[in-house]
Amino acid sequence: MPVTQKRPKHVPERTCIVCRQKRPKWELVRIVRTPQGALEIDNRGKKAGRGAYLCRTQDCFESGLKRKRLEYALKVEIGPEQRAGLLEYSKRFLTVGNGGEHRAELHVKGACE
Repeated sequence: MPVTQKRPKHVPERTCIVCRQKRPKWELVRIVRTPQGALEIDNRGKKAGRGAYLCRTQDCFESGLKRKRLEYALKVEIGPEQRAGLLEYSKRFLTVGNGGEHRAELHVKGACE
């Protein structure tokens, strides 16, 4: 009887828009610009809209906002209220170094212009 080997399970990978490191999808934070124009944190990776991935570190998150990488990737201008909301999320739920296990939803006030 032939022995069948199981194929390794496919692990989807995505690239952080700041540090350009490839990681498994669930290790990154997805930020979505919804069809209505709002910015949201998408932890499940299923929301409709244009998305961008960032590492779960404050460094990548803050650098993405400061250097406007997030704005470029989402093709939208991020206002001061939205920027403050995203920075608050990074300070509350993300780690300073590598990694981070907290997952939280965030809906940023105001539509993108």
